[in-house]
Amino acid sequence: MSGAPPSFFTHLECGAACGAGPFDPRDRHFLCPACGLPLLARYDLAAARGWSRESLTGRVPTMWRYREMLPLLPGDEPVTLGEGFTPLMHAHRLGAGIGLDRLFVKDESLNPTNSFKARGQSAAITRARALGATTISLPTAGNAGNAAAAYAAAAGLECQVFIPKDAKRPFIDECRLYGATVTLVDGLITDAGRIAAETGKPLGWYDVSTLKEPYRVEGKKTMGYELAEQLDWRLPDWIVYPTGGGTGLVGMWKAFEEMEAIGWIPPGRRPKMVSVQAEGCAPIVRAFERGTEKAEPWENATTAADGLRVPRAIGDFLILRAVRESGGTALAVSDAAMVEDMLEIGRLEGISAAPEGGAALRAIKKLTASGHMRPDDTVVLFNTGGALKYLDVLGG
Repeated sequence: MSGAPPSFFTHLECGAACGAGPFDPRDRHFLCPACGLPLLARYDLAAARGWSRESLTGRVPTMWRYREMLPLLPGDEPVTLGEGFTPLMHAHRLGAGIGLDRLFVKDESLNPTNSFKARGQSAAITRARALGATTISLPTAGNAGNAAAAYAAAAGLECQVFIPKDAKRPFIDECRLYGATVTLVDGLITDAGRIAAETGKPLGWYDVSTLKEPYRVEGKKTMGYELAEQLDWRLPDWIVYPTGGGTGLVGMWKAFEEMEAIGWIPPGRRPKMVSVQAEGCAPIVRAFERGTEKAEPWENATTAADGLRVPRAIGDFLILRAVRESGGTALAVSDAAMVEDMLEIGRLEGISAAPEGGAALRAIKKLTASGHMRPDDTVVLFNTGGALKYLDVLGG
C-alpha cells in the first residue's frame, strides 16, 4: 500500500461493557482506568476497506504481513524473530481415525521459542520499546516467559520473569538462555502475577502480562488472519483451542470481526469456537456450563499442561463471549487423555505436540462421538506448542 500509513491503528478502548475510551496509544495504558478490565486496540475499519487482500502477495511470511491491522504508529518497526505464518497441515491419518475428512492442525510449535506465545510477545514488546520501556516483566507458566525473554533480548530490553518454582525445568532454563532475570515463586501463576506487580510497579517496569496490556492479543489475532488466508478466505466450521489465559481465542474472534468489517470475509460465517481446558483447572468450562459471564477462580489447580494451569483468566468474559457468540462450547479433558493424544499426534502425523495439543485432539474426539462435528466439517486443531519441554510427562 504505497503511501499509506503503516497501520490503521487509531486508539484503545475498554473491551468490557463500560466502554471507556478512546485512549491515546502514544501513552502507556494497561487495564481500563474506569473498570479495571482489559483494553483493546481499535482500527479505522472504514479506511481499511480500501486495503486489498491481493496486497499480501509476495509479502514476508510472518505475522507482520498484516501490519496494516497491527499496533504500529508512524515510525515504528516491529521487533520480530520471524514469528507467524505457521503451517496448516491436513491431518489425513489423524482425521481418518476419528471420522473427519477435513481435520487440520495449525502447528504453532514452529514459531520462535517453540510456541504461539511468540506472536503476542512480538506485538507487545514492539509497543513497549516504542513507548520507551527499558525493562519488561511478566508472570508465566513457561512459554510466555520464554518468548518474552527472547523478544526483549532482540529489542535490547531487560526482562524480569516470575515463574512458579514447580514449573518444568526447560522453561526456567530457556528464560535464562535469553538473558532474563528469573524469580521462582511459591504457588501458581496467579501468585507469580501478584509478586511481579508488587515488585515491578514501583520500579516502572513495563508489564506484559496476559491481557493486562492491550497488545499481546493483537499478535495472537494474526492466527485468525492466517487461517483465512491459508483456507482461501473460507473459515473453518470449528476451531478447537486449548485455553489458559485465552488470549489466542479472544484474538481470533477479534480478527474475524475485523475481517468482516473490512470486507475480507462474508458476514455470518465464523467458526464455532471450542475452549478446551484440563479437568484439574477448568474455570472457563465451569462458567460456560453455569451460564455465567465471568469465571470463579479454580481452587487447587493442577495439570500436566503448564499452559492450562491458569486458575483465573482476566479476560474470562471475552473468552466466554466468543464461545457463546460463535455457537461453540467448552469442555475439559483429563491429563491422561491429553498425554495419550499428544503421542497419537506424533505417531500419526509426525507433529511435535505439547499436552495442550493433545487436549485439543481429545476434545475433537468427544465432539465427533457426540455427533456435534460431522464427517465433512472443516475442523482446525491448534497445537499451541511443541513437546520438547514436556517430555517428562511421557514417562519411561
